Amino acid sequence: MTRDQLRAALGLESGPAGSVLAALDRDGEEARIVGGAVRNALLGLPTPGDIDIATTALPDEVIRRATLAGFRTVPTGIEHGTVTVVVDGVPFEVTTLRQDVETFGRRARVVFGRDWQLDAQRRDFTINALFVSRDGSVHDYVNGRADLAAHRVRFIGDPTVRIAEDHLRILRLFRFHATYGEGPLDQEGLAASIRARERIASLSRERVHMELNKLLIAPHAGPTLAVMSDAGILGPVLGGVPMVASFCKMVAIEAAAALASDPCRRLAALAVMVVEDAERLSQRLRLSNADSERLVSMAQAWWRVSAGPDEWPLRALLYQLGERRFVDRISLAWSRAGVDVADTHWQRALTLPQRWTKPMFPLKAADFIVRGITKGPALGRALAAAEAAWVAADFPSEASAVAAIADGAAGVGREG
Repeated sequence: MTRDQLRAALGLESGPAGSVLAALDRDGEEARIVGGAVRNALLGLPTPGDIDIATTALPDEVIRRATLAGFRTVPTGIEHGTVTVVVDGVPFEVTTLRQDVETFGRRARVVFGRDWQLDAQRRDFTINALFVSRDGSVHDYVNGRADLAAHRVRFIGDPTVRIAEDHLRILRLFRFHATYGEGPLDQEGLAASIRARERIASLSRERVHMELNKLLIAPHAGPTLAVMSDAGILGPVLGGVPMVASFCKMVAIEAAAALASDPCRRLAALAVMVVEDAERLSQRLRLSNADSERLVSMAQAWWRVSAGPDEWPLRALLYQLGERRFVDRISLAWSRAGVDVADTHWQRALTLPQRWTKPMFPLKAADFIVRGITKGPALGRALAAAEAAWVAADFPSEASAVAAIADGAAGVGREG
């Protein structure tokens, strides 16, 4: 990639990133883009979220220059040298060059500096420590570009030291390998992660969930999760026995059915057999209410789901669950069925929402009141019995069939 191509990929020619660097990279101070944006640009991938900028300017000077340029600033982590600069609604984390003087697992005491190499050496992986100047020059102090070309994820310096500085780096090693790595995982990094695996318990549930979610949808998630499982790291993260084969089958199902990669669905395949598993993961990873409910729904009797020529049971399930949860449960059941992703019955089962529209229940309270059912528990029983009978009859729409169902349900309501 040429300098001009890199500048264009990072928006340095006319984008807001170029405006921030123009304000900071002058008058005795330097500023460069660093980290994930550089890594992805060099790989030809989209920029991941926010663009990070490193600078020799101290935080107060960053704020002064940004304000003079008409940009909004937010002191998001000013004690660690980070100021968020917002340009045209786009945020940039601008951080003064620094060294970690003392670390505490997820926290550090830092001193600011002007040495780009020292700043690079305090970062996690070589592929995340590449800098790009305003002119498109790449600055590489840790052999990150060679590792990037080799699709190798490697700690900077001693992996044991890097992990001691921040225990989350154990999970980040696997997540970055699953996303950018090829071939075997770095052995020194793996060995250091195994030695420090008990430190994962000290991490916040939210951070663990964030890393796990990104790992689950990474291109090489299956082989990486297998390594984590063998290393004794994945089980403690999940609080149970991982089912990597089911996870890999889910990935293949999503691809075959053109479903979007879904971390919640993949988590279910990896770690949910029964409702108790879903409830444990909800607490352990502090899942959102929506994800917790999805996991519980997938866990409920997935083993009773089968696919075959008779689609009535599937129509009944779709009527009960709605499209999203139906796809979830069918996918989970398929991931554990003894057939491959080419099975036509399961393929058709997953496409049922596109082939069949959930009908409206044709009976209402008035239909039972005219049959002598009074409002109250009797009416509720009659409606519930009628809907169950209508579903069991495969959703008839003929007036005579619906009337017969209403007559039978009215008797249930009276009997109480």
